[in-house]
Amino acid sequence: MKAFRDILRQYWGYEDFRGIQSEIIRSITSGCDTLGLMPTGGGKSITFQVPALAMEGMTIVVTPLIALMKDQVDNLRRRGITAAAIHMGQSREEILKHLDNSIFGAYKLLYVSPERLATEIFQIKVRRMKVSFITVDEAHCISQWGYDFRPSYLEIAKIRELLPSVPVLALTATATPPVIEDICNNLGFDPERRAVFRMSFARKNLRYIVRRTNDKEAELVHILQSVPGAAIVYTRSRKGTGEVARMLCDAGIPALNYHAGLTNIDKDVRQKAWQEDHTRVIVATNAFGMGIDKPDVRLVVHMDLPDSVEAYFQEAGRAGRDGLTSYAVLLYNNGDHGKMLRRIPETFPEKDYIADVYDKLAYFFQLAVGDGFQVTYEFNLEKFCVNFKLFPVPAVSALNILTRAGYIDYREEEESTSRLLFLTTRDDLYYLRMLTGNLDKVVQAVLRLYCGIFSDYVFVEESRIAHECGLTENDVYEALKDLSRNRILHYIPRKATPYITYLTRRVERVSLPKEVYEVRRDNYAKRVQAILDYAGSDEVCRSRFLLEYFADPAATDCGHCDVCLSRKQNAPDFMPVAESILAQLADGTPRRPADFDLQNVTTAQRDAAFAYLVGEDKVRLKDGFYVLA
Repeated sequence: MKAFRDILRQYWGYEDFRGIQSEIIRSITSGCDTLGLMPTGGGKSITFQVPALAMEGMTIVVTPLIALMKDQVDNLRRRGITAAAIHMGQSREEILKHLDNSIFGAYKLLYVSPERLATEIFQIKVRRMKVSFITVDEAHCISQWGYDFRPSYLEIAKIRELLPSVPVLALTATATPPVIEDICNNLGFDPERRAVFRMSFARKNLRYIVRRTNDKEAELVHILQSVPGAAIVYTRSRKGTGEVARMLCDAGIPALNYHAGLTNIDKDVRQKAWQEDHTRVIVATNAFGMGIDKPDVRLVVHMDLPDSVEAYFQEAGRAGRDGLTSYAVLLYNNGDHGKMLRRIPETFPEKDYIADVYDKLAYFFQLAVGDGFQVTYEFNLEKFCVNFKLFPVPAVSALNILTRAGYIDYREEEESTSRLLFLTTRDDLYYLRMLTGNLDKVVQAVLRLYCGIFSDYVFVEESRIAHECGLTENDVYEALKDLSRNRILHYIPRKATPYITYLTRRVERVSLPKEVYEVRRDNYAKRVQAILDYAGSDEVCRSRFLLEYFADPAATDCGHCDVCLSRKQNAPDFMPVAESILAQLADGTPRRPADFDLQNVTTAQRDAAFAYLVGEDKVRLKDGFYVLA
């Protein structure tokens, strides 16, 4: 491991690996298919970035979020590591450039969105690349039993067929035992050469709290006034992010909102303002957070219940990645129970409804039976729902189910690249006196960077223009809008556009397999019930509940969640019992609970003593035995 530690020290400044990082690195570099289960903040990226530098060839990293891959590529480049990203928001020319550079060995890491894996050009080019190993981040997305299944992840198995000797490293922060098995099977792990490494999901510094309240906004303000530091507030709807952010600003708490419908420039500006502590609170949908490298988040608050324990655990885990005391608070009231149960029929509408949406989609695109194979359409969801008098939530659910069944591929808000065309001639530009300041800088940068821009629309990148003329992306965006308003050029900013591709010819009647509909609906209902059990119970330690859900053997009472604190307040005097337990463990002999000599002690006193000692890190439970910590 010395060579790997040298790389770690040289590029990241750390003296040694932590947790299971070294075990994962040993496994993947020895050629084993490897699955690593690490909690949020556990250092997943180190497990593939370090061996990527040590091994000959290039590492392909599959990750679902464009923002995440951009962030990681930028961080790697700042460290002097060659890396690039390929995703659906890029022009064909840029994608081809990165693919050809990868063939010639220009990069050590190539980040790829799962949708790109299915393209013919990628599959042709990847055969000529020297690939050391493939990393699959957020690997739970490949499991149909997971909470965040993405059909595009199944394309990874096809890449394995093209690169049969290349090992795969799968990483995730949330996986139940069935999902773990599904990941290994769907990625084609060799049963004889596979390894699974698991790091305990326990977070000693994180205080899980469920707060019952009929006035969530007032409670949120109270919590933010009580707990200092950076905070994330999650709401379920895009509209809700704006409403809550405005409410917090009115209460004197600096806040910005964030959701998938914002432009990339708006997202970048707001995320940067929060990361650099120019604003204290980011109010967001679940579109925010994955891959965000801010270790000092002191508070994560959920205004609404997520769909699953997995989603909650991952989002709450963004607090306290620096190891200091932090809080994950879930606001809950009786009305939430009914809302959650209504999500089941909204997410899995009746089969007849799904078939009706399929037919209406064909009318919308004027598609006859037998037509449409591999045809892609831009899709205006709002217009579709208005035309056919449909509610958006169940309509989108129907489209997602049709995608899982293999009839269509519905991609929500896929980002297109910005384009622009000069409306004036090159000679006329020299006579324009209004081009001062940023406008002139942007025009000169565009002219230097792009050809053919006076005869046809050209794909442009605001970030590239910004780098060329020393401005921010937002400055470039505003300058291009001004130039467009003044009819000097026509600027079409990048936007998120939904697309639908027909994967089969249009059929007269859809048929949904049991595995696509009934089995997934039942699993979804179980996940909804699990998060309701978590929020509604005041008897089981919050940390214990979460860890037992993931079958983590480290599940014990934490001693500092709202349930444990309530239990302590109401518990009989247990300190003499705790002192007796410590005295008996002083000889260094591990003991099962039944091995302790605790006479004339009630069950409540004993349980309270053990919970206190574990919560205070005085003792720990290992393989069923208590030992001194």
